[in-house]
Amino acid sequence: MFTGIVEELGTVESLDLLDGDAARLTIRGPKVTEDARHGDSISVNGCCLTVVETGDGTFTADVMRETLKRTSLGSAEKGSRVNLERATQAHARLGGHIVQGHVDGVGTIASREPAEHWEVVRVAAPAEILRYVAEKGSIAVDGVSLTVTDVDDSTGTFGISLIPTTLELTVLGRNKVGDTVNLEVDVIAKYVERLLTAGGGPDTVAGGK
Repeated sequence: MFTGIVEELGTVESLDLLDGDAARLTIRGPKVTEDARHGDSISVNGCCLTVVETGDGTFTADVMRETLKRTSLGSAEKGSRVNLERATQAHARLGGHIVQGHVDGVGTIASREPAEHWEVVRVAAPAEILRYVAEKGSIAVDGVSLTVTDVDDSTGTFGISLIPTTLELTVLGRNKVGDTVNLEVDVIAKYVERLLTAGGGPDTVAGGK
């Protein structure tokens, strides 16, 4: 589990396609690898990856081709910058929200509007994702925990406001209009929907007959 608080901007060292349906991704991230061990989880632009090797300030993870197809990691190349976060520890502060590292889909940066103290960004999202997005709710965009400022169903977009720290320390400060971003909605919304739609609805959930 992650919290959506990016620890470090990493750099893609290589993305090597392997035989079959897999690839091997190597990323430079001195901070997140200082205590990384084989089997540890690291969030890369919001995707939970398992460390299989570590080197001098680098780590390597195996990535399924399905992940490359369904997330923005498929367009990664040598030199690409990525958001990195180690899995949270039970005794640590939960600075963002519960982020699983299971990307629900890919959105697109629709617009950016710089302001004096922050930047307003609109993200276009598929309808099957937008249904879970709520004003003042939480969403992970490329692994960054953010608060939704508004949702516009007519345009299929939602808004987020990025403070200078977020612009400086994450890839969201570098993304351009048209760039793709990984989206993970609040898992609680998905569980609530499942409970209300499976097995007979709210009466069943409450134990009614």
